Amino acid sequence: MPGVRDGVIRRGATWSYVIRVRDPETGRSRPRWVGGFPTEREAKKARDEARVAASRSEYVNRTTITLAAYLDGWLAVHEVEIKPQTFASYRDLIRRYVVPALGSKRLQAIQPAMLTRFYADLLAHGGTRGKGLSPRTVDYIHAVLRKAFRDAVVVDRLLSSSPVDRAKRPRKDPPKPREVWDAAQLATFLDSARSHRLFPFFHLAAFTGARRGELLNLRWSDVDLEEGVMQVRGTAAVIEGKRVEGTTKSGHARTVTLDPGTVDVLKAHRAAQDEERLAAGPDWPAGDYVFTRGIGLPLYPDTPSQLLPKLIEQHNDAPKTKALPRIRLHDLRHVHATVLLLAGVPVHVVAGRLGHADPSITLRVYAHVVKEAESQAAEVFAAAVRDAC
Repeated sequence: MPGVRDGVIRRGATWSYVIRVRDPETGRSRPRWVGGFPTEREAKKARDEARVAASRSEYVNRTTITLAAYLDGWLAVHEVEIKPQTFASYRDLIRRYVVPALGSKRLQAIQPAMLTRFYADLLAHGGTRGKGLSPRTVDYIHAVLRKAFRDAVVVDRLLSSSPVDRAKRPRKDPPKPREVWDAAQLATFLDSARSHRLFPFFHLAAFTGARRGELLNLRWSDVDLEEGVMQVRGTAAVIEGKRVEGTTKSGHARTVTLDPGTVDVLKAHRAAQDEERLAAGPDWPAGDYVFTRGIGLPLYPDTPSQLLPKLIEQHNDAPKTKALPRIRLHDLRHVHATVLLLAGVPVHVVAGRLGHADPSITLRVYAHVVKEAESQAAEVFAAAVRDAC
């Protein structure tokens, strides 16, 4: 072609290069033009990089697709691959934070420095009313973008490398251990809440370490009160007003043993539920859920979460009672793990009850508890030897 010198040509005020790229489907070599370079030197540099990429079958064509358009398609593909609640969180983070800030930019124009500034802006004033987002939320946004951009590289071949991997992640301060109840405080709360209709929910949450969604999904057919075990098979959540059920977080069912006291609590709960069913008659909906509303419908997720602090406040307001620290519903799971670990129960056993896919997760989450238990090991050993003398 006239004017082309070693694959580089000037077109108006800018420079372009052309290389030949083999089509993986047909095996034929086709020319690929790329333009818009301000100088001949930059065009030649890009040409050389493209030739190397093409020789390794790593060349990617230029595309005008925006980040918003790519993420929209990426979400549509992943909707059938991930859990509904996870999908909803991905979609929410992308729509609320990523698209308004970066959505109009071309996917291939996203640079690491651009993402680093984006994270800094979110930390400074990315939340509601100009307040900064928490480092944990920004880190989650980073994780979602990392997944999407890696697919753009590996699956869709729209990028030769991911800018997310080279962006500076938001700095995370070491998490401060949350204040959770000890065994005595838990016993105090359960005694105070014993008369409430949802007392069995809080008892089972504390005595099994099950997640809220797992208890919402629990059926009586999953509970064997004679053997004292329950099967945790799935989870439930409400997304955009619709109840959605899926697998557990690890994707696997697990068996959790129940102590005799918990069996008694569940037996009493089932008897009370049977009375509610008889009173409702034909209006009681079909279903085998362990925890329901008074009319038999599945328990709404926010109900126990919002009820717990109210019950704590009622206890603290009562005369001559020792105040309990305020905790979240999920903290009952932490109480379960903490009490077991401090009692010397092996980490892998605790991990199995919690449904952690690997004991290393338990070690990471409860490192401060394990450290405290280890600090007592020397005294336990010395006491054992003294007793043997």
